This record gives sequence, C-alpha cells and structure tokens, in this order.
Amino acid sequence: MAPRILLARHGQTEWSLSGRHTGRTDIPLLDEGRRGAKLLGERLHREPWAGLPGVEVRTSPLVRAKETSELAGFGDRARDWDALMEWDYGAYEGLTPAQIKADRPGWLIWRDGVPEGETLAQVAARADLVIAWARGEDRDVLVFAHGHILRTLAARWLGLDASFAARLRLEPTSLSILGWAYGEPAIERWNDTGHLA
Repeated sequence: MAPRILLARHGQTEWSLSGRHTGRTDIPLLDEGRRGAKLLGERLHREPWAGLPGVEVRTSPLVRAKETSELAGFGDRARDWDALMEWDYGAYEGLTPAQIKADRPGWLIWRDGVPEGETLAQVAARADLVIAWARGEDRDVLVFAHGHILRTLAARWLGLDASFAARLRLEPTSLSILGWAYGEPAIERWNDTGHLA
C-alpha cells in the first residue's frame, strides 16, 4: 500500500482564536488547545490507528506544534523539521485579515501574498519537500504543523497549484489524511474534529 500523510494541525492558541496571522511567533497552546491535543492523541491511540506503530513522525519546531505532538503522545517519536514551519507572514505577522483588508481591500493571501515574508512559491516548495519525503517512505507518516502549510501540502499532494489551498478550511487540532484513490493522490479525510465533540 502506498504511503499516506496524516496531518495534525496544532491546538488552539490565543492568536488562532482571534484570527491573527501566526507565522513564526512562538505562541503556546491555550488550555483548550492542550485539551484538544490530548483528545486527538486518545483518538490516534485507539483503533483503527492503535498508536500508529512504526509510523515516522515529524513536527514543526514551533512550540504550538511540538506541544501538540507531545500531548498527543508522539513527542518521543517526533523529529523537528523546519520544512513544516508556518508561512512567514512578514509584515502581516500578528494581523487579522480584517486589519490587512483595511489597507488592501479584497486582499487574499493565496493570491496577493505578504510583504517582507515568504512567497506562495516558497511555501509550496517546502510542501513539495515534505511530499517527496513522505512518498519516499515505505510506511505512513504523521506530521504536526500549522494551518496554511498543511493546506498547501494538500493542494500540492493533489498536484494542484498551491493557491487551491484557499478552498480548504482547516480547524485547530483537526486530523486529515492525504492518501490515494485508484492509484491517484486523493484526500482521504479532511478537517476531521470528531474527537473534540
């Protein structure tokens, strides 16, 4: 069976709750985020996943992703990887979309980008690195990371332009799976937060 990528978005933070762009600012989880990470871990340690024995685990080195991996029970197996860091939002770090649109009406990050930060092409190139690594493995992989990089990963997994990620919503502490259908890359599960109910 071809390897899949299991995607775990980090738990809720103060900035994700308020909609602020959180790229490289190292913000810890809220209590709600810690609770969600534990619930995600409980889910992944039950059937059909049974703790994902033998799965290679990587995490963004930012504290919100690392803490999520630890609380979910994968911290001892997770290796930090800069390729999984969130988009560098440059001058838009810490701002909400409404604040940005006050100066740039109609702004959309997936089309218009950010000043003094990464381009969409640079984010897509990091996503492509993760995909090449995952497809080179002989087993499933699990990554703990952030909303925009994970959405970009999904678009690129499907062979689409990274801007397609604008159409993929992703909640904190969600579980998604990039897999296969009839030999073609497919989204097997997306934005699943059933463990939080």
